[in-house]
Amino acid sequence: MIRHRRTASAAAALALGAVATAVLGFAAPASAHVTVNPQEATQGGYGRFAFRVPNESDTASTTKLEVVLPENAPVGSVSTMPVPGWTVAVEKRKVDPPVEVHGSQLSEVVSKLTWTASGNAGVKPGEFQEFPVSMGPLPQVETMVFKALQTYSDGNVQRWIEEPLPGGEEPESPAPVLALTAASPSTAPTGAPAPQADDDDDDAESDGVATGLAVAGLVAGVGGLVLGGLAFARTRRAPTSRE
Repeated sequence: MIRHRRTASAAAALALGAVATAVLGFAAPASAHVTVNPQEATQGGYGRFAFRVPNESDTASTTKLEVVLPENAPVGSVSTMPVPGWTVAVEKRKVDPPVEVHGSQLSEVVSKLTWTASGNAGVKPGEFQEFPVSMGPLPQVETMVFKALQTYSDGNVQRWIEEPLPGGEEPESPAPVLALTAASPSTAPTGAPAPQADDDDDDAESDGVATGLAVAGLVAGVGGLVLGGLAFARTRRAPTSRE
């Protein structure tokens, strides 16, 4: 009876261990996910960014990537770079108030980018692919969260859409995040005559050189007069010594 109880207890412990392993395994965050690179930029500026897509499947290829631009941070200018073997579809949405780009008011901005592989151009197991874009002017926000959907050739879809957690921990399916920092203020005051200051310095330097040359010439002239006087005095004394 005691041996039977020990066997039952051991079996129960193994079962609990298996359940715990399974639960923890599913709860663990993904080691590789869609990211935006670089991950930091400056508010109000322009930049080249790439959405990096690793393939986490052992048997299927990635055949589509959908990236949704955040609604709370519209970007006036968004352009894509051609990726061999892939086509891109651009979707737009209305914005109010308009977004200003180079003095023009834009009432439409890009809302979604969808890349689709052609033929055998999908991202194969063990590979990754980058999808470059150019964006700007970047909005006056601290972060831009790009929700992304990664579709595999077997029909599975990985949804990288979870926003950062308050505690700083990475969620299970994190969305690509771009951190934006405020532009540093200009140290020079508006309208400061910096070029004039340089000209004044150059003039002062030129005046100093001219003054130095004048002084040197004066010294040389005085020295010449002294030497001439000495020579004249010697010639005056020479006949007197012979008498």
